[in-house]
Amino acid sequence: MPIIVVEVMPKAELLDPQGKAVAGALARRGSSFTNVRLGKRFELSFEGTADDAALVEARELAEQMLSNSVIEDVVSVHFAAGVSSGAVA
Repeated sequence: MPIIVVEVMPKAELLDPQGKAVAGALARRGSSFTNVRLGKRFELSFEGTADDAALVEARELAEQMLSNSVIEDVVSVHFAAGVSSGAVA
């Protein structure tokens, strides 16, 4: 069964309080990482062919329902590793 992965991140110009909290926790543990941004990952399984049409449908769904376009960007829509297709998103 093909799987499409959709990744959504907060817009770069907006504050990310969750990311800031994680960055603070990492600093307290002595980590050298100075910035963290938290996003969302969706895995969409479907029946059918892993083709460009499936990616287009997934991107439309991501932009209309899976993300809040006021505060988030859809940064990636692609087939999960191991799914072969000539498509690039």
